[in-house]
Amino acid sequence: MLLLRNLKPFFRRKSHYSFGILSRATTLPDQITSEFNEICCRRTFWSSTSSCNEMIGLSSSNSRNPYFFHNVAEFCTLLGQEKADELLDNAAATSSSDRGKEAKYTTREMVDFTQIHINKLPRVLIMGRPNVGKSALFNRLIRRREALVYNTPTDHVTRDIREGIAKLGNLRFKVLDSAGIEAEASSGSVLSRTAEMTGNVLSKTQLALLLVDARDGVLPMDLDVGKWLRKNAPGMKTIVVMNKAESLDDCDGTLASAAGEAYRLGFGDPIALSAETGLGMAELHETLRPLLEEYVLQNNLCADEEVQDNDSSSEDMECKLPLQLAIVGRPNVGKSTLLNTILQEDRVLVGPEAGLTRDSIRAEFQYEGRTIYLVDTAGWLERTKQQEKGPASLSIMQSRKHLMRAHVIVLVLDAEEIANTRRSMKHVEVVIARRAVEEGRGLVVIVNKMDLLRGKENYKLYKSVTEAVPQEIQTVIPQVTGIPVVFVSALEGKSQIAVMNQVIETYEKWCLRLPTARLNRWLCKVMSRHSWKDQAAQPKIKYFTQVKARPPTFIAFMSGKTQLSDTDLRFLTRSLKEDFDLGGIPVRILQRTVEGNSRTSTSSKNKQSANRMMERVVSDKRTILAVENSRTT
Repeated sequence: MLLLRNLKPFFRRKSHYSFGILSRATTLPDQITSEFNEICCRRTFWSSTSSCNEMIGLSSSNSRNPYFFHNVAEFCTLLGQEKADELLDNAAATSSSDRGKEAKYTTREMVDFTQIHINKLPRVLIMGRPNVGKSALFNRLIRRREALVYNTPTDHVTRDIREGIAKLGNLRFKVLDSAGIEAEASSGSVLSRTAEMTGNVLSKTQLALLLVDARDGVLPMDLDVGKWLRKNAPGMKTIVVMNKAESLDDCDGTLASAAGEAYRLGFGDPIALSAETGLGMAELHETLRPLLEEYVLQNNLCADEEVQDNDSSSEDMECKLPLQLAIVGRPNVGKSTLLNTILQEDRVLVGPEAGLTRDSIRAEFQYEGRTIYLVDTAGWLERTKQQEKGPASLSIMQSRKHLMRAHVIVLVLDAEEIANTRRSMKHVEVVIARRAVEEGRGLVVIVNKMDLLRGKENYKLYKSVTEAVPQEIQTVIPQVTGIPVVFVSALEGKSQIAVMNQVIETYEKWCLRLPTARLNRWLCKVMSRHSWKDQAAQPKIKYFTQVKARPPTFIAFMSGKTQLSDTDLRFLTRSLKEDFDLGGIPVRILQRTVEGNSRTSTSSKNKQSANRMMERVVSDKRTILAVENSRTT
């Protein structure tokens, strides 16, 4: 039970300052009930023992017309006057008929969206013209800052379809963030390709949220988007959302004026909200809930999921951990094309333009019974003064964040550029590879665009590239030996098996664990074949064990004060990689000094000192006896 004064944030009419009693499935005490009846100045409609799920507030300026609030899935929303009168009449009828009994309020059972499999959740697409706050609403729904948000009226930040799981109260659904639509974009341009991709996604979507800017009103471009939506998805259920409505007010008529303009789109009643502040999310919840529940019940998704869980319960124990895979590299080397080839679908936008990808797009797919999360990052650029601000800087920061989260990193190189410059890796690519090694990630190098070096005239060039690239990579990155290099052509779409097999092999090495007994047998053989400079000062390893995987980390327990030198550590690391086939992943070896037990050491010292005293005493007795014998003789 909570008594609040000045409930200004809960009201659309910000000029009304009110107080109220907020309750959630609780019992009203007699004292609050009497005060509530006195303030209301109307007939008694609430019993002292009634249990309610409603939120009721009273206006201090006009006590005869109280405001009513309804508890909607962890939100608080203002009810209309008709709904408030209906609630008042129902409560009065209940109190008059059963005044001495507890009032019972039954609510309709809602679908439990948490029990539905992620792949079967309904899909909701956010669309609209550029710079209306689509990515901001996407971040608000998934409760994370995944999509890039930047105020660029003359440019498009979002270009690909981003997907996430929305958590709106008790609702769960897949939400998709799309690029801004310009219906009059020229054919073949980036905008026309993004619109075409959005149209393909519409065929797999159940609902659409059409966003407009409430401050600017409905512009001709918004009307064009509405016409485009009717043309590409005539049967799509569409909800008009007036974003950026935090500055509008009912008193001066700005909110009503914006709503009147939104009716021109022809998609029904609009919803006013603010993705930045969270205002109006309760109204969005109430609008989406019946539509999503209807879709779930019509397709019987809950029952299918229960059967699936019962059938697959025995296989859950054998399922493998998900693999986090990140594709990184410089701009225009074919990262997005490689992602589409691996997924076998046009998931992200591709083209000859450099820097086409800005957002880091994450996709989930299954490969040989294993769940893999694949991330396509933006092109890694060298930092300049122009890139310190704007979307480019945000893209670089997001790429670095996904580099830290990945298990295996795929570094993509351009074969044509290698052949022209006679150099395998540039400074930016060397920085990426070394950072991956320092973070302990698995590394796979992909040399793309090998189709440009085929033919009789390029045979020698093709052969020289395939031979020189692995050697130069080993020279540039000596910390990791045996880095796998795969030569592919992502444009042909035939490189999925070669790339994924190498990625899975590297990931299994990264997760490898070796038993201690096997390591110590290996250690005896390795130590015998190593040439030590000084046999007397040779470090003594008591035992060798692996303490963790991902990446493999070992500890050498040393007996004595002599430690392994850097040369000895490099020798052991190289021997581990060669004997256990751990190429392409970083291996770490730590040292620990083993000290003897203090009790045993002190007891041994006491025994040694006692023996020495006994020897001295015996020797003294012998000398004394010898002197006495000489005197008697």
